[in-house]
Amino acid sequence: MQSNSKLGIYYMIATTIVFAAQDGLSRHLAENYSVLMVVMVRYWFFAAFVMTVAARKAGGLRAAAKTSQPIVQIIRGSLLATEICVMVTGFTLLGLIESHAVFASYPLLIAALSGPILGEAVGWKRWMAIIIGFVGVLIILEPGFGVFAPAAVVPLIAALLFAIYGLLTRYAARKDSSATSFFWTGVTGAIIMTVVGLPNFTNMTQPDWMMMGILCLTGALGHFLLIKCYEVAEASAVQPFAYLQLVFASVIGLVVFGETLDTNVVIGASIVVGAGLFTLWRERLQT
Repeated sequence: MQSNSKLGIYYMIATTIVFAAQDGLSRHLAENYSVLMVVMVRYWFFAAFVMTVAARKAGGLRAAAKTSQPIVQIIRGSLLATEICVMVTGFTLLGLIESHAVFASYPLLIAALSGPILGEAVGWKRWMAIIIGFVGVLIILEPGFGVFAPAAVVPLIAALLFAIYGLLTRYAARKDSSATSFFWTGVTGAIIMTVVGLPNFTNMTQPDWMMMGILCLTGALGHFLLIKCYEVAEASAVQPFAYLQLVFASVIGLVVFGETLDTNVVIGASIVVGAGLFTLWRERLQT
C-alpha cells in the first residue's frame, strides 16, 4: 500500500469538520434523551446506509462482509460504539469545549503508539510536533485547575478508546478494503447499541427527529472519511490535524451553546494547531 500523506491530511481535516457538527447535534439530543438511545438510533441509520452502499457494489453484502480478521473488525466496531457513548456523556457533563480540550490527547496517543504497534516510521521532526502539541494540551488542561476535575476522566477514557480504534483501523486496512471496514463498523455498532439502547427508547419531538436525521448523515460521512484517511496515509502523519476538531467544536460551543472560552484554551489550541500546520509543511516538502 502506497502512502499518500497529503491526501490523508485532507481527509482528516474534512473528518474534523463533520465530527464537530455531529458533536453539537449529539450534545443537544443527549441533554433531552438517553445517550444510549441517541447513539442507538444513529447506528440504525448508519448500518442501513452501510448495507445499502455495500449492496450496490460488486459482490454485494457478502463481498463487503468478507474479512480474514473478523475479531479485529468486531473489536473496532465495539470500541467506536463505546467511545461515542462515553464522549457524548462528556458533552453533557463538561460541554463541547472542555470535553474536546481533554479529548485532544487522543491524536498524541495514536501518533506515539503508531511506531511500536504498527511499525510506522516517525521522524524526529514529527516527534517534535507531537511533543509541542502535547504541551498545548497541558496548557488547555491546566493541571490542578478548571477542567482538570473528576468529570474530565470521562472524555479522557473516550480519548483512549478512540486512539485504540484508530490504530486498529489502520491495522485492518492492511488486509481489508475501506468498504469492508466501513461495513463492520456500522453493523457491529448497530447490534451492540440495539442491545443496550432499546430499553432506554423514548419518543422524540418532530424537530428533534429532524436533528437526529442530520446526526445520522454526519455520522456515516465522518466515519467513512476517517477510514479513507487511515487507508491512504500513515497515522503518525495525519494525526496532528485531528486537533482541528477542538477548534471547530469550540466555535459551535461558543455560538450555539453559549459556552465560555478561557485564555488558556485559546493559547493551547493555537499551539496544537500550529504543530499540525508544521507537520503539513514538512509533508509538502517531501512530496
